[in-house]
Amino acid sequence: MSFLNSLVLDNGLSVIVANGNRLHICSSEPADYAATVAASLGTKNTPVISALAARSPSGRKVTVSAIGDGACSANGNASHWALVDTVNTRLLATKALDAVLAVNNGDTFTLPAFDIGIPGPA
Repeated sequence: MSFLNSLVLDNGLSVIVANGNRLHICSSEPADYAATVAASLGTKNTPVISALAARSPSGRKVTVSAIGDGACSANGNASHWALVDTVNTRLLATKALDAVLAVNNGDTFTLPAFDIGIPGPA
């Protein structure tokens, strides 16, 4: 049977909790920080990220709280979110949105809460 102690899983997610200070909505899936900025259609500074928690059925996770006041900076269709560390110019995590979000410069955007997790060993 495989096993990973929660401390092993938590250390990867701790980087997100400690350094994830801006969330972008993007027109495509970014591969790095520069691509995130280039594809960005809007941002939410200092998104609320939960403490580490158990993930079902196994592993660990953090939850990014729902966003109700993201600022749109361009017109387009957002297909992904990207969480970045602006201090160290790093892309920390990205994923496709559940549905494409049409946005216009100057509008606000909303996103439901979502989890970022690391599954336990199989």
